[in-house]
Amino acid sequence: MQMTRRTCFTVFAATLAASTTLKGKENDTMRELLEASQNEKKGVMLYVKGQSIAGAVVKLSGDTVELRSREYSRIVVRVDSIDAVAMS
Repeated sequence: MQMTRRTCFTVFAATLAASTTLKGKENDTMRELLEASQNEKKGVMLYVKGQSIAGAVVKLSGDTVELRSREYSRIVVRVDSIDAVAMS
């Protein structure tokens, strides 16, 4: 099978669309956990680039999440930098 420019472009566009859809679903699940933490006043553990950040969600905006912990009154983390979320 010979790969033409049109075929190559179609495969590229399909791959891009699929990866965007998968990332969107992943962020929706994380956002649901963050909203549940905020509403139920439960603590969460955020995993960001190999580090863990514990706290309770105070505010959730479009691209950031604000936490409060015993040590710090205000912690702001970009949502797109979060690798994983765990709720206690």
